[in-house]
Formats: sequence, C-alpha cells, structure tokens
Amino acid sequence: MPRGDLKNINGDIASPDTPLDREKFMVDVISELGSTLQSVVGKNQSAHMVSCVGSVIGHKLNQRYVEKNGGKPLDQLAVADAMVDLKDDIGGAFKVDTHYKDGIKLTNTCCPFGAAVDGKPSLCMMTANVFGTIAAQNLGYARVNLKKTIARGDKACEVLVHLQPPSLDALKVDEREFFGPQAETSDDEAAE
Repeated sequence: MPRGDLKNINGDIASPDTPLDREKFMVDVISELGSTLQSVVGKNQSAHMVSCVGSVIGHKLNQRYVEKNGGKPLDQLAVADAMVDLKDDIGGAFKVDTHYKDGIKLTNTCCPFGAAVDGKPSLCMMTANVFGTIAAQNLGYARVNLKKTIARGDKACEVLVHLQPPSLDALKVDEREFFGPQAETSDDEAAE
C-alpha cells in the first residue's frame, strides 16, 4: 500500500512528512535492549552478552580492514587507525592519545549511542570487544581496560589497549584479554 494511502484509527491520513528516523530508532532499540538485559539478568551477565556480539562484530570489522590492507595483518599503527576510523563511521569521537611500545591509549568525547548509553555500562563491552578482537587478530594479543566511560558518568572515555600480557598473572578485574589466531604448523613443517 503506498505511504500516502495510510490512515490511522480516526480516519485521518497519516503524515508521510514524519518518517521514522532509522538511526534514532536503532539507537533506541540498542539502548532499550541494554536496559532490559541489565534489569533482567544484571549488569555482569548483560556485559557478557554484549561481549559476545562485540566479538562477532569485531571479527567482521577486522576482515574489512585486513582486506583493505591487501589481505595482510595490520601493524600497531594501522590497528589504532582502524579503531578510530570505525568509531568515526558510527558517530564516535575517538582519537589516539598515545602510542607506546606495548599498547595504545584512546580517548573519546562522544559516544556513538549518544545519551542513550548513560547508566548502561554493559554497552561499553561492544567497544572493548571490537577493539580487543581487532588488536588480537592482527597483533596476537590484546588486553583492554575501559579506564573511563561516558556510560559510567565520566566526561570522556579512556581506553587502554595493552599488547602484551600482564606480568605474573596480574590481570585487573576491569580488563579483558583477547588472543589472536594460533600459528598453525603443517605436518611437513613439523617434520623439518
């Protein structure tokens, strides 16, 4: 049925001039999903569920950047550029604050979820898992720490992506580890 032929219950013609904003609708859906998950299963389980989705999305986005790089893994600078690029594409304002030998520090002043992220820190697991997955798939290992997040009431996000494991199993409670693909050895290589 053409849009102009729609009528509401009162018989008035529905206004084709007020289409549903797709982006706002998707943010509302994700926000409400985050709220519902947190209230039904709690913040920790909600974070785990969002982490699962973030990992899948991270693999898909990583493939996009690896293909753009001629099928070769990204180096540390390209990984950081990919993180900033993908967040820019979805309305974030991430920037690389510091590159250091064993990691990357990123800051963000605008969450892609906008105000809908307030009080929903489980949604930050999307960023942690996407960043961790991309870094680990290209560099072998990543440990992500969301030091500050807008969702928890900070004015900006501060994300540390460590590229080396902690010494003496000193993984902090608020850090997540990611491991890249294991080197595969063929039977011929093993016999050499």
